[in-house]
Amino acid sequence: MNKKTTIHDIAKKLDITASTVSRALQDNPRISDSTKKLVVKTARQMNYQPNSIAAALRNGKSNLVGVMIPTVDRNFFGSIVRGIEEILNDSDYNVIICQSEDSHEKEKTNIKTLLKAQVDGIFASYAKETVDFRHYEEILNHNVPLILFDRMQNHFDVDAVVIDDYKGGFDATEHLIEQGCRNIVHLTGPDNVSIYKDRKRGYEDALRKHGFPVLQENIYQSDLKLEAGIRIGEKLNKLSKLPDGIFSSSDYAAIGAIQVLKKSGIKIPQDIAVVGFSNESFTNLVDPSLSTIDQKSKKMGHFIANTFLERMNKKESYTPSRKVLTPELIVRNSSLRKEHSKQNFIKN
Repeated sequence: MNKKTTIHDIAKKLDITASTVSRALQDNPRISDSTKKLVVKTARQMNYQPNSIAAALRNGKSNLVGVMIPTVDRNFFGSIVRGIEEILNDSDYNVIICQSEDSHEKEKTNIKTLLKAQVDGIFASYAKETVDFRHYEEILNHNVPLILFDRMQNHFDVDAVVIDDYKGGFDATEHLIEQGCRNIVHLTGPDNVSIYKDRKRGYEDALRKHGFPVLQENIYQSDLKLEAGIRIGEKLNKLSKLPDGIFSSSDYAAIGAIQVLKKSGIKIPQDIAVVGFSNESFTNLVDPSLSTIDQKSKKMGHFIANTFLERMNKKESYTPSRKVLTPELIVRNSSLRKEHSKQNFIKN
């Protein structure tokens, strides 16, 4: 492996001091134009790359921000990152993306790495496994701005950008009721994650509003991945009396359940209408196309970035805020019934 070129290597080659090289690269007026040109030319020839962390230590600013997401392979999180970069790149910030894979330990390691990199801010959607938030308190102890997005904790006095998950859950469930569904199951996630609690509350309140009971046996908790949806679909398939509606807090779990049900000859949406959550890129491509809740992910990314820039500009006088975006119900074929049926589909 080739050794990285340092300012000491450039100084040795030009027979000048390292401090002169450093000042020349920083365009210091004390250094002559001829020396600056020679140093810059030599630095290029030797493939010199400045140490951004060292510069951050000197200047108190790295122009780096860390974005912590559970995974990069979800359109929702990818779109948030795109939104963040669209705003911050114009302000000369670069983005470091970290995946927690919903692991508490990996999240802790990522935060340590970002703090060592002297980032100017950290934006995070915390891991599903996380119930102890002391590693997030470390961010605040380092006086690094923290913005939580998507998933949020009320006991942190920090900026947050979220959607109205309660409304998303309510609208999805009410839509199924309006389509004639009378026995709706809900696929939810871990209770420690705020978004799933809020979506479940929306589901429950929509049922109550229309005079239907909230049955605990109709609520299925999992990690909401595709495989979880398949397992839940298999459980539903064994019931003597099938539900006529499914509201899933994840598009992936919804698709998993649909796969199993369709293989058993159950028609979607005629027998069971389904609504997911997130508006992932595949939802308009599957058969039937999946009704879902759009989370305004790119707009969320813009809000996160602008909130950070506002914080950096105000410094001492800044007061943290919570921005709540309004989700949108996208109605597609998986829930849109041509004929409303108030009778549950009974398996033969």
